Amino acid sequence: MLNSSFQAIQRRTFLNRATVGIGSVAFATQLAAEQSASGNAVSSLGAIEPHHLAKAKRVIFLCMAGGPSHLETLDYKPKLAEMDGQPMPDSLTAGQPIAQLQGKALKCLAPQHKFEKFGESGQEISTALPHIAKLADDIAIVRSMTTQQINHDPAHTFMNSGTQISGRPCMGSWIQYGLGSEAEDLPGFVVLTSVGGGQSQPIASRQWHSGFLPSRYQGVHFHSKGDPVLFVGNPPGVNRDQQRQVIDAVNGLNRLRQESVDNSEIMTSIAQYELAFKMQASVPELVDLSNEPQHVLDMYGSKPGDGSFASNCLLARRLAERGVRFIQLYHRGWDHHGGVKNGVANTAKLVDRGSWALIEDLKQRDMLKDTLVIWSGEFGRTPMSQGGGENPGRDHHIKGFSMWMAGGGIRPGVSYGATDEFGYNAVEDVVSVHDFHATMLHLLGIDHQRFTYKFQGLDMKLTGVEPARVLHPIMT
Repeated sequence: MLNSSFQAIQRRTFLNRATVGIGSVAFATQLAAEQSASGNAVSSLGAIEPHHLAKAKRVIFLCMAGGPSHLETLDYKPKLAEMDGQPMPDSLTAGQPIAQLQGKALKCLAPQHKFEKFGESGQEISTALPHIAKLADDIAIVRSMTTQQINHDPAHTFMNSGTQISGRPCMGSWIQYGLGSEAEDLPGFVVLTSVGGGQSQPIASRQWHSGFLPSRYQGVHFHSKGDPVLFVGNPPGVNRDQQRQVIDAVNGLNRLRQESVDNSEIMTSIAQYELAFKMQASVPELVDLSNEPQHVLDMYGSKPGDGSFASNCLLARRLAERGVRFIQLYHRGWDHHGGVKNGVANTAKLVDRGSWALIEDLKQRDMLKDTLVIWSGEFGRTPMSQGGGENPGRDHHIKGFSMWMAGGGIRPGVSYGATDEFGYNAVEDVVSVHDFHATMLHLLGIDHQRFTYKFQGLDMKLTGVEPARVLHPIMT
């Protein structure tokens, strides 16, 4: 008969080893609960089954970082031109939040670029954007955007996460969590950056962080020059079989640890090691443009891999083709506190052709119909002049600015909303950032009110607790 001490050892051994199976079941159960935080059924791709028929499968967000002036790009104001150099009406500006013009004389600054009507739709677009102007019949322009944050970093945070609180999940993470990714050998959420044309405010990596969502949903920053991902190649003397052995050994140790502690983040690490191994093959193929026709390269008008916005747009199309769910391109160069006329012209030259080429490329491949493309900054610029002399600029502005969207269920060739005759306040069909998020989610088949994640006892949403509406008039 076994003594009690030996029986105790046997029991501990059994319980420890049994976690090989129990741990796997526990993790699967935890993952299912994690994915079902919204109370919806779990699909093979993501946390939820779509709530309704989706019109878009993926999102490409072209972020014009720094805050492009709507008054020089998408929102023409003849009255502002008439009032050039005259005081802004106190009725508009009194008591309003102004970034750097607070307490200074506020004078009107006329639009610095000519506007014309383009396409059969007759949408008014600045001549500083000649290629985007050719998309007049493909895009919906929203001219009544508003936001709550008047400085760059918090404004990006609000645009990305729906809150000014740092550390919350960004929209790309929310979408990947909800729908998963169709890419097996690439991240489901990829970020690319470029710079040029004006003052380039930094972009913090937390803008693509997963926050309280599991870390596997955070965005991956691809470098625009050289290897997109650090250490994508093996070290000298290490072949792929040897690398496979290292991955297997590390993941084996991780699984042993998982048997003891049952932590979903360990399983995330295992999955990320496997993805990294796959990316050593997929990423070089992704950036190898030797199979791209010359006419496509010519359309983008930039040397592939040169770090430009246009090159990133081409890479975005290739990522979309490979099933990446959310692709975000930042171009840092729209912060024009001075010299807004030349600044807008210079920055526009760097993003205009690439934006147009991306839409045309997606159309030619029959991908625009289920790809939602968004072009927007974090806020707009003031109708008032900042600085005097021959090169005035414009300050940050949150009361009214513009964005455009295309593809993925967006009604082409329409304008929505309006600012007042000075371009100061959004006054018609006012659109909040939460409205924008609700609309984006709706196009992806998600009801924003039902799409939640339990955190600190609360059912958290991308659209927050304030009322948000879907912009049905700009949808097909």
